[in-house]
Amino acid sequence: QVQLVESGGGSVQAGGSLRLSCASSGDTFTNDYMAWFRQAPGKEREGVAAVDTFGLITYADSVKGRFTISKDSAENTLILQMDSLKPEDTAVYYCAADRVDFVLSTGYAFWGQGTQVTVSS
Repeated sequence: QVQLVESGGGSVQAGGSLRLSCASSGDTFTNDYMAWFRQAPGKEREGVAAVDTFGLITYADSVKGRFTISKDSAENTLILQMDSLKPEDTAVYYCAADRVDFVLSTGYAFWGQGTQVTVSS
């Protein structure tokens, strides 16, 4: 089992930045593959960025060039640096982990509780 706890959400104006963190504990060997997802009201959960055990990174087209995912294996922490934020980035952001590579699909076994990001125009 692994526990994931997100932090760093908040409210920001368009064009601003936020940095999300996801601290993992427990069986961190499960964290071979990790990702960030988001879910806006009335919409399905969507993949934002993923990193695999070899460091290969995948971004959703909607965030390419604006978001950066990184993984601090020593600290068992996943980071999402979000720059040039837009109102359409408003959502609850979740981190996810698994020993299987789901990339940006939602098949991950372990999820955090989510952190709210609100971007105003």
